[in-house]
Amino acid sequence: MGNDIDLNLYKVFYTVATVGNITKAAEELYISQPAVTKAIHTLETNLGGVLFIRTKKGVTLTEEGKVLLEYVKNILTEARNAENKFNSLIKLEEGKIRIGASATVSKHFLMPYIAEFHKMYPNIDIEITNELTINLISDLRNGYVDFLVTNLPTKEALDMDITVCAKLHDTFAVSKKYLEKEDKVYTLNEILEHKIVTQKEPSNTRAFLNNYMKSNGIEFKPDIEIVSYGLVTEFAKAGFGIAYITKEFAKEELESGELYELNVVPKVEERELGIVTLKNSALNYAASKFVELILKDIKE
Repeated sequence: MGNDIDLNLYKVFYTVATVGNITKAAEELYISQPAVTKAIHTLETNLGGVLFIRTKKGVTLTEEGKVLLEYVKNILTEARNAENKFNSLIKLEEGKIRIGASATVSKHFLMPYIAEFHKMYPNIDIEITNELTINLISDLRNGYVDFLVTNLPTKEALDMDITVCAKLHDTFAVSKKYLEKEDKVYTLNEILEHKIVTQKEPSNTRAFLNNYMKSNGIEFKPDIEIVSYGLVTEFAKAGFGIAYITKEFAKEELESGELYELNVVPKVEERELGIVTLKNSALNYAASKFVELILKDIKE
């Protein structure tokens, strides 16, 4: 008995067993009668036993053949179910996307894409895991999320691919409750005479700020450190001090005048937002279509 399983042989066997006639089976399968006969002979040889008894009216199953038929029915049914499932998934009629991102990136960057994707494919479930990047990378490696959308730079890793999906601009902003607005250029040292509100380590935003300070010869020790980026803006709006924010994530506060941007030199360099995936690991169809939706904005 061979080790390889040829489902086509079992499909021929099932059809012959169902119609009870080799000629009718050939017609149903759209192959020749000799091809059906050969397939049955090959299967019987592989299995080492007889499956059919030939009669003048056609064929009937042996007792062993009847037992095999019950198993083959299940196999072919599961194969059809798998095919139907696959077709359903690639047509985006069902499925799930698991995205890892900070709460800030989810709210200010991903939400428009989530809304658009849901409108296009309402039966796809979208699951968001909000964590610090360091924890999300662990989730990605363990298979708990399909991909990440995170602030860059993140530590380079040989097992990850990173695709830039947006440009970000960090700045210092403050409420009039803390500092009256005036047409002035601030040096970094003048900014540091005030209370600074920023995210706690080890967030990527904080790491970028630390590098900015270090590159300007400053040992940085903020006055108020907060885990949540959202609370950084809330503290600034309440007048606790000057906040280090990302303009793209604080549009509402800046446009409404709740916060205003300070003109600081040297300016903070532009940074990026990236999609992080595991190398040699293909995204499911729904997740790949979601990534395409994000990246089309870059191409356009």
